[in-house]
Amino acid sequence: MDLAYTPEEEDFRERLREWLAKVLPGLPAKPSPDDWPGRRAYDLGWQRMLYDAGYAGLHWPVDAGGQGATPTQHLIFLEETEKAGAPYVGANFVGLLHAGPTIAAEGTAEQRARWLPPVLRGEQVWCQGFSEPDAGSDLAALRTRAWRDGEDYVVNGSKIWTSHAEVADWCELLVRTDSAAPKHRGISWLAMPMDAPGITVRPLRTLAGSTEFAEVFLDDVRIPVANRVGAENDGWRVTMVTLSYERGTAFVGEVVACRRVLGALAREARANGRWDDAVLRRRLGRLNAEFRTLWRLTQWNVSESQTTGGVPGVGGSVFKLRYSHARQELYDAAAEVLGPEALDLGRDWTLDRLSSLSYTIAAGTSQIQMNIVAERILGLPKGR
Repeated sequence: MDLAYTPEEEDFRERLREWLAKVLPGLPAKPSPDDWPGRRAYDLGWQRMLYDAGYAGLHWPVDAGGQGATPTQHLIFLEETEKAGAPYVGANFVGLLHAGPTIAAEGTAEQRARWLPPVLRGEQVWCQGFSEPDAGSDLAALRTRAWRDGEDYVVNGSKIWTSHAEVADWCELLVRTDSAAPKHRGISWLAMPMDAPGITVRPLRTLAGSTEFAEVFLDDVRIPVANRVGAENDGWRVTMVTLSYERGTAFVGEVVACRRVLGALAREARANGRWDDAVLRRRLGRLNAEFRTLWRLTQWNVSESQTTGGVPGVGGSVFKLRYSHARQELYDAAAEVLGPEALDLGRDWTLDRLSSLSYTIAAGTSQIQMNIVAERILGLPKGR
């Protein structure tokens, strides 16, 4: 493991900082959180700016349309854009962070040419159709069924917690193509156009009042066999590639953001008199150490990724497990600092506190992450 940055990497950082300082002041105002068409346009506009500047798909392979940057350069990019307050990938996060890298790693040349350029240019949005009402964390228990009819699959079932489905053009969809096979082996990964007949999208309102998730109902939806990524019934392995990206680097910017929030909390506590509470100071100090450690763990995972061809390893589960809980503890501390004002939805951190409750569920529950750590890192036997 090498956590030091090379002169070339520091030069990359400096050039990125200069570009961000030049373009960020000219960005339009962010749309309302409830304006999803506006948010889509805003997020894709930012993606186009990244594309024109040569920063789109930074860590994607060159033959997939990316820049072929090292994982360390990607880490620097995520760190600096978050520090500068640049827009997050937003509505396009599935395409850029999950589906895109999966297609780049597992797709055919034709599939790469078809789906990856529009993602990088900020022209299309993807959503993720993995979880189901009765198969959330137990993803292998999914029941959405696809049967072969000539050159199409005919799909019936439903998905839930489908991020940005109401503004998506495509969906990375998991379906069961062999109901007689063991549950991990009868799954296939399909790219589904969201304008196909038979698709019904119903937005779900979260505790924080937003609607970035949706239920998706599929009624005899026809998807070409050519839209399958990987072999039929090999979708579980392909999905593990997707989830390794989701748990590997997808939260890097959020660690930087949490460290910034922690500093703001300390300043708020000094301003409102709560800094005199020694217990609170110790709590904030411990969180500071926690997030510094998580940042080092991120660097470790990136260093490992750089030696293994760019695909994050199971260390991403260690990170995701601890980060989910640390984020919740951070915003519990924010509530303590704010006192009664923590109930005011207009105050900073209040909505983030509500959002933090989902992090021990999203991208694989903490229980699933503990199983992965126990079995794949510690070598413990599988539970019965």
